[in-house]
Amino acid sequence: MTPRGARFRLRPAWLVVTIAACAGFVALGNWQSRRAEEKLAAQRDADARAAAAPVRLPATIVAAGEYAGRRVVAAGEYVPAHTVLIDNRVHKGIVGYYVVTPLRLEGGPVHVLVNRGWVAAGPRRDRLPEVSTPPGPQRVEGLAVAPGRPPYALAPDVAPGPVRQHLDIERVAADSGLRLQPVFVQETSAAPDGLVRVWERPDAGVNTHRAYAVQWYGLGILTVVVYVVLGFRRAGDPA
Repeated sequence: MTPRGARFRLRPAWLVVTIAACAGFVALGNWQSRRAEEKLAAQRDADARAAAAPVRLPATIVAAGEYAGRRVVAAGEYVPAHTVLIDNRVHKGIVGYYVVTPLRLEGGPVHVLVNRGWVAAGPRRDRLPEVSTPPGPQRVEGLAVAPGRPPYALAPDVAPGPVRQHLDIERVAADSGLRLQPVFVQETSAAPDGLVRVWERPDAGVNTHRAYAVQWYGLGILTVVVYVVLGFRRAGDPA
């Protein structure tokens, strides 16, 4: 519905700007849509790898890309003396730690770090929780994970002791002197250690890209609407 007595005036300069802006917004929306589809495809591939039958993790150093995201079985014995605790991990609103222990793989001197699960922090931060480690030969099943880039920090995480802000395989290797696989195992098998093994599925960010795409498309539509509205003028208004 147009204002009474108004007529539309084609403004070439505004039209060029509107077309250019609308094309830019649509291009950005298409790019975000493609990124959403790419991440959705990557998530489907990751789900397929995780659903496949587990493979045995050998006692030789592997390529991280060949095992990351796959279900694996690691056989060996834990080395509890080099256990590290990953700080500030929350489960059901309670702050605690992830317990990460090296496992010496059968058949060689190579170890793999196993994220065995979550344990609650005590009332005092200077008293770490006591965690039992199963002795003797173990068969650990879980998901092989390649650590991502360390998060931004104001200072390096070089504090002594077992507590870490994030899992850094290279630092654990340097501190312990152990040869470590470039992936760690996120354990899913049952073990009588009292730890909680509830792992959240990583967010691929698909919905974020889709939301951005909708915003860009919306801005394109808004640009056209604004051009049309401003193109009408009442009779007697200056040209």
